Amino acid sequence: MNATEFKQLLLPLNARLYKVAFLLLGNEDDAKDVVQDAYLKLWNQREKLNNLDNPQAFCTTLVRNMCIDRHRAASLAVVDKPPEELPIAGDDNASRHIEQQQTAQLLNHCLARLPAQQQQVVRMRDLAGCSMQEIEKATGLTTVNARVVLSRARKSLRELFQSTLSS
Repeated sequence: MNATEFKQLLLPLNARLYKVAFLLLGNEDDAKDVVQDAYLKLWNQREKLNNLDNPQAFCTTLVRNMCIDRHRAASLAVVDKPPEELPIAGDDNASRHIEQQQTAQLLNHCLARLPAQQQQVVRMRDLAGCSMQEIEKATGLTTVNARVVLSRARKSLRELFQSTLSS
């Protein structure tokens, strides 16, 4: 595949790939980085891309997998702040804000313990507000399977959250 073919075939997918990355990562900068890295990877492998049946599906899967890899790397790099760096609560609003932050951190920690597919579906549905059809397209699951994965993920999150709070 030469540069002209690459531009004509793969560059028009940029908006779709960005949307998938943003839905999975929830961060504009990270999504742009993943899409850029994906295009770099595609460019370096362009000779092998001549016989793609469905370039859009191939590129979407590549971006999805790169997002999952980024989530895994981030969950391994989670470092808690030492107590001296935590803000001091001066009033009720500050206390409530700290409590919300701690709850969000705990939920993120519990979410990171779920299997990658469950994490992806929960992030897309509950955090990004995606429809089941969008989840179906991004994950390759059927709508019924996506609903089952979402239900199991939510149940696991509740159980993990409750067990963490009680311990």
